[in-house]
Amino acid sequence: MRILLLCILAFYTCTIYAQTANLYQTDGITTELHRQNIGKVTFMDGNIPIENYTAADFLKKFKLTHQSNLNVRMFLDNSIINYLHRLAPEVSADRLLKMGNLQCAFYVDGAAVYTENIHYGCNFGQGSGSKNTATVLRIPLTSPDGEDLWGLHMWDRFMLNGGEKALTDGNHTLKIEIRPYIAIDETTIKTGAVVAQGQLKLIIKTPKITAKQIKVQPIAQGSGWGISPLPYDRTKIEQLNKAIASRNLKDITSVVAVYESKLLLEEYFNGANRAMLHDTRSAGKSFTSTLMGLAINNGYIKSENEALGTFYNLKGYDNYNVKKDSIKIKDLLTMSSAFEGSDAHSDSPGNEENMYPTDNWVKFTLDLKMDTTKTNGGKWDYFTAGVVLLGDILDKNVPSGLEKYADDRLFKPLGIIHYQWQYTPQKVANTAGSLQMASLDYARYAQLYKNNGVWNGTQLLPVQWVQQTLSKQIQIPGRDNQFYGYLFWNKTVSYKGNFYETWYCAGNGGNEFIIFKDLPLVIIITSKAYGKPYGHPQADKIVHDYLLPAILK
Repeated sequence: MRILLLCILAFYTCTIYAQTANLYQTDGITTELHRQNIGKVTFMDGNIPIENYTAADFLKKFKLTHQSNLNVRMFLDNSIINYLHRLAPEVSADRLLKMGNLQCAFYVDGAAVYTENIHYGCNFGQGSGSKNTATVLRIPLTSPDGEDLWGLHMWDRFMLNGGEKALTDGNHTLKIEIRPYIAIDETTIKTGAVVAQGQLKLIIKTPKITAKQIKVQPIAQGSGWGISPLPYDRTKIEQLNKAIASRNLKDITSVVAVYESKLLLEEYFNGANRAMLHDTRSAGKSFTSTLMGLAINNGYIKSENEALGTFYNLKGYDNYNVKKDSIKIKDLLTMSSAFEGSDAHSDSPGNEENMYPTDNWVKFTLDLKMDTTKTNGGKWDYFTAGVVLLGDILDKNVPSGLEKYADDRLFKPLGIIHYQWQYTPQKVANTAGSLQMASLDYARYAQLYKNNGVWNGTQLLPVQWVQQTLSKQIQIPGRDNQFYGYLFWNKTVSYKGNFYETWYCAGNGGNEFIIFKDLPLVIIITSKAYGKPYGHPQADKIVHDYLLPAILK
């Protein structure tokens, strides 16, 4: 009876599907390879172009390492939007694409490990139209290049949510099932039948760790720093090095510690060295605050309380509002302006991802509407475009422009010679981030703040500006006891019952320059874990589990 009922249900479902006309004409099934593999998820080493892809490229087994470039290509009998239309035929096409996408389920050795409803905004390498017409789709799962792709993030989440525990040394079977899904509401997900599936034998072998990798790295001559005599616990640093070598801590490129203004630790990993310039992403925003403090001190800008209307004719931009005139430099320094812009929300008009493709980032920002739910200086909301405005204000008001001013007034006095800016479309040094330097030069910058603005006996940055910058200007919503200063972050580290307040610069990937308020300690951590969910938690772990135990033993 049960078998009969299942057959009836299957027949009924197929009948309904057959009666639901497609919304879009698809690319169809145009090759023999596709025809023979409809409904299959195939695995390939790297991104083999579809025109060169053959059955001989289908992987049956694969040795998985952190340098692997594992991709899947699925052969479907319809497009994503048509699958979604079957699930909710009453919903419009535009609405469907904001309610659902594909669901990817991972199994290891027959056991369900992780399922992800792929975000509706994710496309499949062919632009937004891929969901309407494409019947062959690719998802990159791993990459040695640190690409910022959603497929890699999904694999990372799979690994963090059971994958690492399941994929122990030895041979394992990885199976992937693909279904369409629609989010009916916040709690209800409707899924369709499996539209593609496939499996692969994975060979896992943990690389052998050498004594050289574990050993504390000696500080070479020529660092420009004195060497700290502090007798720290070297076994804790060896444990740290082992965790990085075994990839329990991933993509770390350097760890530097300065104690009492002297170099205590200088360690490099994953091919990095002392001369390497690191892309620390948004950690570079903090330099904008420093340059603003210098410009105010030098009289090129009156104060951080000057308003945007002083620097721009805002009536010449779209969406003029008197509230826009009154945005202060301070509001941009504290990420609390009332612009309709938020990097935390992908659908925000002022999200940084909407800014980057435009040909004028300043105009993009000044054209934004004002958010009726915000007041200037009222609530913290991360807003990269506002820091671009600060850079533009600096560039227009300091002599010879921002780049030369930074070199003359900040970098050369600190002894920083080798560095690399990125640039806006107007060829202005990009204050949004990615100011690349060597780790020891980032340490010089952080130590300047630890020294209350003094470097080599000279008051390079006013004490008052340092104190204003490293003060709890605004609470960060959703983070207990965490605050924001002038483009610097604040949090307190708990260790063995004691609490240590820190100020730090932070950038995507787990990049952090950490200044301890009540310890004579500065820590630099650089990493290439861009977009990875483990980036900043790893940095926290390095500080809490290894560095503080070694130093405060």
